[in-house]
Amino acid sequence: MIFTLLMSLISIFLDLLAILGVAKCDKDLEIIILRQQVRILQRKLKASPRINDPERIILAALMDKYTRFSDGARQHLNQVMLIFKPDTVLRWHRELVRRKWTFKRKGKPGRPKISSELEALIVRLAKENSHWGYDKIQGELLKLGYKLCTSSVRNILKKHRVTPACERSSGSWHSFLGHYRDQILACDFFTVETIWLKTIYVLFFIELGTRRVRLSGCTTTPNSTWVTQQARQLVWNLNDDSKEIAFLIHDNDKKFGSSFDIVFSSEEIETVHTPFQAPRANAFAERWVRSVREECLDQILILNENHLRRVLKEYDEYYNHARPHQGISQRFPISVPRREQRIKGPILRRDILGGVIHDYHRQPSSQVSADG
Repeated sequence: MIFTLLMSLISIFLDLLAILGVAKCDKDLEIIILRQQVRILQRKLKASPRINDPERIILAALMDKYTRFSDGARQHLNQVMLIFKPDTVLRWHRELVRRKWTFKRKGKPGRPKISSELEALIVRLAKENSHWGYDKIQGELLKLGYKLCTSSVRNILKKHRVTPACERSSGSWHSFLGHYRDQILACDFFTVETIWLKTIYVLFFIELGTRRVRLSGCTTTPNSTWVTQQARQLVWNLNDDSKEIAFLIHDNDKKFGSSFDIVFSSEEIETVHTPFQAPRANAFAERWVRSVREECLDQILILNENHLRRVLKEYDEYYNHARPHQGISQRFPISVPRREQRIKGPILRRDILGGVIHDYHRQPSSQVSADG
């Protein structure tokens, strides 16, 4: 803009030098010719011409001088400025005054912008705690090191269409029952057909909170005596592991006799029977049966009871220690000490059941340094 203004001033100065050597009669004739050209240009153009800021500055300055030193300026103003109206010139002058008194502000006015990470945290707190209001969320943010007013919390939740605490649901069945799942144990039977079409019954228990599976055993004759003995063995293991189990879920299969329930009631574990023909009432156990069939038993021909016992033992070890579970945030049912998290190094494969299942892990750093 400065370069354009300078060039325009130089052009005006050169025009002024050229005018000084022209006679008065020639000047008058030139003014008449220029006015006629302006009229023709105004008639030809359908829209008003666009000029830049330097041209506006020069025209506004010339108009100011013209009205100051010419007595008949106000009468001939419309004749001189044929293209531009007086209101346009006044608007240019007001724009120049406005720019004269403007200055750059340090930073944007108003409150600082809230980061997207903080917005996500506020929405998360509101969704995970349906009974928390704006003040409670503000206090929790203050504890985490974020200083924010209540109105900002309200505006962010309103932006993400999160209703106030008084209108939000008090909770879901999933969150309500989540308190009890660590105290619930489920059990069931499933059958396996050997290569000779001999039926083998497998009894297992699964902890709903950790998804840990406890295989009790397999037999071809699951009578009441055998089932009761497996129950006693499980109770001993639970006591050794200091597990606080309050409920046991199983269906109404006749194999679960009264003696089976008495073993658990003696340990103050209440037995809950599922409704008739309602497999979804014991969904965790049914889901494990599906997993063991799809990942293991459907890929292998079982020879006999001993073979099945070895297969299930190896799969159970993999399932509890190395298989990520979606229901518990991709963790393992049996928690192990957190090993060194390494993102480099060779990835090794461990074959489960002779390669039916592949388990991948990184080579330990100590072994890498030893090999190196």
